[in-house]
Amino acid sequence: MGGFARLSERGWRGLCLNIVVFALLLVPLVAGAQPADRVYRLGFLGQTSAPDLDRQIAALRGGLRDRGYEEGRNLVIEYRWAQRSLDRLPVLATELVGLGVDIIVTHGSAGSRAAQQATRTVPIVIAVVGDPVASGVVASLARPGGNVTGLVLEEFESTVIWLDLLKQVAPGASRVGWFDVPGIEVPEVAEVWAQKENGAARSRGLAIHRVFVRGPNDLTQAFDDLRRQGVDAVVVPNSSLLNSLGVQIASLALKHRLPTIGSPLFARAGGLLAYGPDGADLYRRAAGYVDRILKGSAPADLPMEGPLKFEMVVNLKAARALGLTIPPELLARAGQIIE
Repeated sequence: MGGFARLSERGWRGLCLNIVVFALLLVPLVAGAQPADRVYRLGFLGQTSAPDLDRQIAALRGGLRDRGYEEGRNLVIEYRWAQRSLDRLPVLATELVGLGVDIIVTHGSAGSRAAQQATRTVPIVIAVVGDPVASGVVASLARPGGNVTGLVLEEFESTVIWLDLLKQVAPGASRVGWFDVPGIEVPEVAEVWAQKENGAARSRGLAIHRVFVRGPNDLTQAFDDLRRQGVDAVVVPNSSLLNSLGVQIASLALKHRLPTIGSPLFARAGGLLAYGPDGADLYRRAAGYVDRILKGSAPADLPMEGPLKFEMVVNLKAARALGLTIPPELLARAGQIIE
């Protein structure tokens, strides 16, 4: 019995020693699985300026907070703004890459192209973009295939609805003015889109007259051109470069007695009608892509998604100034009516 007791005691000492050694070996593994909060560095590449995207940036930051990313604790956001000069975007994107950001969030075709040209390794999330496949940024929406993914606007669908809405409020319209911003899309893609838009207009008995708008100094000349062409209404495409000019565009449209349609942001700035995706919701959802990528998902494997929330806005104040009566059925569809 004494020998067994001594053997048992030695065995217990050995067992305890093994447990201690195993625990010491396990500590680094546990620490690796549950690291202290890492500080992530996110780069935001903007086409315009911070005030122009205030609502969208607030939505992005809110979406990140909801997922546990708090500025000042585990998140730093580096902003770079092109101030409407699209040719500055490549340099700004390269700056962000040089800062060692973990991920880049951007918007629009020009921003997406500039970010991808700056890096093929840093993940890129597009908050909103028109046609990333045609622009060559991704291989397909279902499998982007590179370091870029994000959210698409489904612009053409909105375009068709804009034309239908204009026909409802101005049934006698035959010519529509259309603002184009050079440089947003590469020329080949811009031409394809223009042909699709022209075809949709023709099928509704409308002809499109296009004018280029690069900045606020072009607006007076653009409206003078539209007046000479005898247009009956104006389409303001959903672009951050045009939405940021919404107040000036709406004011000039009222001066020239022209009904307008565009994005919800444009109608809130004074335009007559709006239909389109909820931009803030898209930026909020972009935070979900950021979260999944920072947790290990590859952008190449994250399908690009379209809008889930759409808004229709009717500005009755603008309608009264134009002497227009908005059909009751259109008012019934509006999610927001501005008095």
